[in-house]
Amino acid sequence: MSMLARSSATYRIIDHAPEGRTDLASELRGHRLEKAAKCMVVNVRRKQDGDHHVLVVVPGHRRVDLRSVRKLFGGNDATLGDRDEAERLTGCRTGSVIPFSFDEALPLVVDAGLLVHDEIFFNAARLDRSIALRTADYVSLADPRVADVAK
Repeated sequence: MSMLARSSATYRIIDHAPEGRTDLASELRGHRLEKAAKCMVVNVRRKQDGDHHVLVVVPGHRRVDLRSVRKLFGGNDATLGDRDEAERLTGCRTGSVIPFSFDEALPLVVDAGLLVHDEIFFNAARLDRSIALRTADYVSLADPRVADVAK
């Protein structure tokens, strides 16, 4: 995460046993599950122009609300993205996806409920290392679209 090192963001690196499940990674990191940034690639299908992918970030204790994502992006259908496609789009293994998008073709939307905490936690593009990042710094760096996309 060289982007964090180059910024003035307040963050900590947490090394731990390899874990991709949000609930178990949260235990290893020692924080409440709702402070975890769970990242999922969602495929939104629109009649007028086909399939589009979205990186959706929700609090660890909640699930992606596919209906809300579909409506937000004007789709006719929304499904969780294919594992291989998600890994290709994010450059991360499943379970280690970071809550940042560096691809214009992969818009980023974050559930408003995650941003109420002073600090959020997420795997650092690998299963054995995580980042604790001040939420205000995350919003400044990631510039996400914020919406209610969790249930």
